[in-house]
Amino acid sequence: MVTDKGKVAESNELSVSDKLKALYDLQIIDSTIDRIKLLRGELPLEVQDLEDEIEGLETRVKNLEQEVATLDASVSKKTLDISESKALVKKYEEQQKNVKNNREFDSLNKEIEFQTLEIELSEKRIKEFSAQSKDKKSLIEESSALLTERKADLANKQMELNEIVSETKKEEDSLYAKSEACQRLIEVRLLSAYKRLRINARNGLAVVTVKRDACGGCFNKIPPQRQLDIRLGKKVIVCEYCGRILVDDTVAEDQIIG
Repeated sequence: MVTDKGKVAESNELSVSDKLKALYDLQIIDSTIDRIKLLRGELPLEVQDLEDEIEGLETRVKNLEQEVATLDASVSKKTLDISESKALVKKYEEQQKNVKNNREFDSLNKEIEFQTLEIELSEKRIKEFSAQSKDKKSLIEESSALLTERKADLANKQMELNEIVSETKKEEDSLYAKSEACQRLIEVRLLSAYKRLRINARNGLAVVTVKRDACGGCFNKIPPQRQLDIRLGKKVIVCEYCGRILVDDTVAEDQIIG
């Protein structure tokens, strides 16, 4: 294991020319990793999108099932209320047969009317709850069907992605190991600048060679004196237009890590 101090010491022992070679080699390795990832295309994003959609559908189905259970419980409660109200109506009607005056009869009649209204209201609520429950059960069926379809899509996409990953895993692991080895040769400040350039560059190129007197990244012309400084390799030079680190063509022919 290389400590931070050991890493700094190792990188400081290198000449600027060797650091530039290590940077260029790191760029070649990282670009190769980029190409491997490019083979996967949009599959990782598609897999993630499907996983998110499936999670959303599962949550929706669960919530709908809970709502249906609540509605069905309400229907059962109203059905029980109707039974109780009917029993009370029957009881009051029997009591009316034995009343001694009109006041008692009217009082019982009001109770019968009230319970009759309660029955009608409960029956109305049962129809409403039943209709809502039916609609939600229909939504559950649709969502469940879509969920099954999406799970099948996810399985296929995941299988396809796994096949691509398994085909390139050995090469990718080797490249990552080489990348780490290169990074140990580069001082922290320079490595941070490289990574920052990689993130901002559209094609991930932070280190480029001079081609036909121009920057290999943005293709802007480089003055002759600046080209000479790049060939000498005694200092880190960046393109004044795109900010990429510039190295001489000979670096590409003499990489540290093969």
